[in-house]
Amino acid sequence: MKKNILLLETVADEAFQLLVESTNIEIFTAYGDKPLSEIVTNTPIHAVITRGKGQVNKDLMEACPQLEVAARCGVGLDNVDVKEASNRKIKVVNAPGSNASTVAEHTISLMLMLQRNLYKAISEAKAGNWNWRNQFVGDEISGKTLGILGLGNIGQKVAKIAEAFGMRVIYANRSILTVPYERLSFEEVLRESDIISLHLPLVPETNQLIDAKAFEHMKPTALLINTARGAIVDQSALLQALDNKQIAGYGADIPMATPPSPNDPLITHPNTLITPHVGSLTATTYTNMCVSTVKNVLEILNNGKPQIESIFNRKELDIV
Repeated sequence: MKKNILLLETVADEAFQLLVESTNIEIFTAYGDKPLSEIVTNTPIHAVITRGKGQVNKDLMEACPQLEVAARCGVGLDNVDVKEASNRKIKVVNAPGSNASTVAEHTISLMLMLQRNLYKAISEAKAGNWNWRNQFVGDEISGKTLGILGLGNIGQKVAKIAEAFGMRVIYANRSILTVPYERLSFEEVLRESDIISLHLPLVPETNQLIDAKAFEHMKPTALLINTARGAIVDQSALLQALDNKQIAGYGADIPMATPPSPNDPLITHPNTLITPHVGSLTATTYTNMCVSTVKNVLEILNNGKPQIESIFNRKELDIV
């Protein structure tokens, strides 16, 4: 019996080729000419694959009563209703750890750009203002203290790179880890760090964790880097901290809203560097995430052996 896979968005060519070469798979695309409602009404869908925009919500699950797998080519599952899927015994597949290296690189890039004031230097040079070098103000990260909040896969990679730059690394984490870095309290990390890097999941406990009170603990020369989730930082408190020079700068890969308004004060602020959520969009990582996800979806549909860690809701479904 053929299984039908619905793609809500495009995937990497290598991943799409795996689907094409699977003789027992029929591919349907929701980004083509045929409306999504027409596809799910006339076709039993067994797996849905999305990336960052296509929503796998309750309505879609109800329209696909034979759905076995809801998959995202990525790590975060903001656009997949995991709870609803678990209630319906639908396996939720993602690509855990696949973006750790590239996000760590992006984090370090933002640190260097801010600390050395490179964006401004490059902009002035491109504008023909070579004499701006006479007013250049920047510093190096060597010898600075990096405080990491959340020492998971990405946080540990950032720590290793920072070590190579000659930084002292401290961290705050819910659990004690076997790592060569000093574990301190949340407030101690804020007080001692020259640069603070966020690598936390967005859960009720971390929502707006970095608020006005948190900024009071930071050094006025401190930089805050956020390649995790925008809502971990209280935007109004952040803007106030930047305007009042409670901190020196903010670098992030995520705005508070997607897409942000053209005049978003956080993006236009002179002491911020914010990229449009591209930390995981390198060619290598994008391909790896898509290929890994598609392989695991095919294994599930063919009653094979998917990577157990790729099934996000395995505990809820009692999969061991």
